Amino acid sequence: MSSDRVIIFDTTLRDGEQSPGASMTKEEKLRIAKALERMRVDVIEAGFAIASPGDFEAVKAIADTIKDSTICSLARAVDADIDRAAEALKNANSGRIHTFIATSPIHMQYKLRMQPDQVIAQAIHAVKRARSHTDNVEFSCEDAGRSELDFLCRIIEAAIDAGATTINIPDTVGYAIPHQYAETMAQLLARIPNADKAVFSVHCHNDLGLAVANSLAAVVAGARQIECTINGLGERAGNASLEEVVMAIKTRKDLLNVHTNIDTPHILSTSRLVSGITGFPVQPNKAIVGANAFAHESGIHQDGVLKHRETYEIMSAQDVGWHTNKMVMGKHSGRNAFRTRLEELGIQLAGEAELNAAFARFKELADKKHEIFDEDLQALVSDTLAEVEEHFKLAYLEVASKTGEVPHAHIVLSVDGHESKADAEGSGPVDASFRAIESLVNSGATLQLYSVNAITQGTDSQGEVTVRLEKGGRIVNGNGADTDIVVASAKAYINALNLMQSGMEKAHPQGADV
Repeated sequence: MSSDRVIIFDTTLRDGEQSPGASMTKEEKLRIAKALERMRVDVIEAGFAIASPGDFEAVKAIADTIKDSTICSLARAVDADIDRAAEALKNANSGRIHTFIATSPIHMQYKLRMQPDQVIAQAIHAVKRARSHTDNVEFSCEDAGRSELDFLCRIIEAAIDAGATTINIPDTVGYAIPHQYAETMAQLLARIPNADKAVFSVHCHNDLGLAVANSLAAVVAGARQIECTINGLGERAGNASLEEVVMAIKTRKDLLNVHTNIDTPHILSTSRLVSGITGFPVQPNKAIVGANAFAHESGIHQDGVLKHRETYEIMSAQDVGWHTNKMVMGKHSGRNAFRTRLEELGIQLAGEAELNAAFARFKELADKKHEIFDEDLQALVSDTLAEVEEHFKLAYLEVASKTGEVPHAHIVLSVDGHESKADAEGSGPVDASFRAIESLVNSGATLQLYSVNAITQGTDSQGEVTVRLEKGGRIVNGNGADTDIVVASAKAYINALNLMQSGMEKAHPQGADV
């Protein structure tokens, strides 16, 4: 590998999935993996194979399908974990086992209940076992940010001698500060005798909002792999954001003197895919992929950009997938124009059946909206691909909401083909609608999240609603989009109920804070 190339290791499907409510089905993980492959991500951490049968199947499906990216599975420094990871990766074109053990005094004493020498011995054993399956082995020092430097030097040297080809120094609890984290990386590279025999990696959490800054500081100090996620998804405050890391490296190559292999125009479509699947909307002022990232309202800014883009824009919007020359889609647009626009947006459908279903939804929407924007197409396709067997289907919804009166909803729901009616009151039209639905289905589920996101600007914009339901430890995210926000809400609630009924489980994974 070129000494000035930074490997991009995406862990959206493993660490990102550990965000409460962000769990994904096997099919959804596969769709994201294909998008990451198109973006030319070097390493895709597909999951934690031993965590559950579902996680194993997802890792296996991705390993069996993806050919251009290395597929990785996480494993504790335990034989059963490592062997299960190897089994899931058996058919991978390029596979990696990522094994880890805690190295901070607090973790060794209270979590592992092991002495430092025992931890080193366990690490050596784990790396050797992983090497018996593959020559691509990553070793992580969990909670490295709070570990003693002398001990890190000892365990990393031993891990490299045992066969580790990548060494990860995670800031597991998001405690590091850039200059301090960079100094730790520089010290490790200088003091470990065999450091040149492995690629050093960083995995930063965003608890102090410094995950991207810490990652870049470590790269300046010599790290050559960054572990990150789409939209910065991850436990607690999230991980380093792939789009921010990659575009910082591309935009400031004058200072960083490194590059990545990422095909950046696919960033936006991948961001939207992950957002749609997980139900985590991207905030408008999010760097790179937020709706306002390339918007200018100030008159001074607008004037400057019109005269010369670089006065207020440090990168091209098209570089990350935004399009300024939008083709206007509407009710008179044909199937070929529709297909072409999807291809330009980086949206790939499995076959004619999916295309036909998406086109039918497009025509439905075009009857309600004069102009269809790219964002509408993204939501429309997400809806099409997320379809499940419809035990429950919205047949009719009528709501009444007047000042000074209690909102009321009348609903007709098709339950396995048989129509049932219900009326309910609530604190608002959405609450009344949900109560009416529940009076018919009696799901017993708890509403954990209700989120509304306007897909485009204007009063005729579609509203995209996410509803998260939990029942008996199972979590599902239902999505719905419509120009009527109450209808979109009812669709999202019913979609979540169908997911729960169909057994498309998104149980929260038992992951690890690497």
